[in-house]
Amino acid sequence: MTFIIIPGLDGSDEHHWQSVWEASLPAVRIQPTSWSAPDLTDWSNAITRAAEDTTGDIIFITHSLGCHALAHWLTSADTAASRRPLSARVRGAFLVAPPDPLAPTFPVDRLPTFTSLPAVALGVPAVLVASTDDPYCTIDAATRLANSWQAPLIPLDHLGHINTETNLGPWPPGHHLLTTFLAGLAVD
Repeated sequence: MTFIIIPGLDGSDEHHWQSVWEASLPAVRIQPTSWSAPDLTDWSNAITRAAEDTTGDIIFITHSLGCHALAHWLTSADTAASRRPLSARVRGAFLVAPPDPLAPTFPVDRLPTFTSLPAVALGVPAVLVASTDDPYCTIDAATRLANSWQAPLIPLDHLGHINTETNLGPWPPGHHLLTTFLAGLAVD
């Protein structure tokens, strides 16, 4: 099994839990050319390249804007042809702290290609982890996204945007949630 790491805006720095996990898992990180001025097509292509460069089953580990990039990649007719051979290997998606594209905190000027994405069922097993005090997504908005993506929501108290600023380090409780999610996939 390979984990594909999909960070959010500006990528995840070396102190981010995603980077720590990447170093300890059989993982690859997507490599778009547009970390700071994300372009949805570029990110979708980067997801495809990362998946094509792996063998075996794939689990996606996403954070923030990466959740929306993956949702688009999984559901868009535009990417269906390129992902068709990869779809059978996608086992699931661990989605953490997606921003709410409808919120006033969503940086529309930096993310114009991410502003009008439909939230529809992902078509793969998924779980959405969100914080009760995320400045980029209220828990009500996270619930809306989870319902639209047909992913159970796991609300966590007071972790902000679940990023480096929260000072989580390797984030052991999050790793436990990932392990629990993976165990659930094994019995399906």
